[in-house]
Amino acid sequence: MSAEKRDEGLIAAARAAADRSYSPYSNFPVGAALRFDDGTVVTGTNIENASYGLALCAETVAVSKAMAEGRRGGLEAVAVTGPGAHPITPCGRCRQVLNELAQLGDTDPDILCVGPGEVHRVKLSALLPAAFGPASLD
Repeated sequence: MSAEKRDEGLIAAARAAADRSYSPYSNFPVGAALRFDDGTVVTGTNIENASYGLALCAETVAVSKAMAEGRRGGLEAVAVTGPGAHPITPCGRCRQVLNELAQLGDTDPDILCVGPGEVHRVKLSALLPAAFGPASLD
């Protein structure tokens, strides 16, 4: 499968995840999809809470699912999508959470920031330069 087709599938998975969002307070459904080096895709969606500070971002949910399944590295690419006219990027917390998983496998995944008509591709290291992670504790 071509890289373009794999990215299209990842974006479709992120959009499908956004459709399952629980975002009654912000009305801002976000979906994330993580692709691993074995082709596996793990998705997550944002989950809000009446106590606003307890909300979970889509990327954090996806990483949590992946880690709960035993994945420790191999992160190749991430697609993040939400509503609005422009592509969205992971928030600071999610960048750090993604970085933890990426560093466990010594990867620098592509982050596909998806908007309605465009996709902005950036490396995680560009979104979170000089990141703190597992290697920082050695």
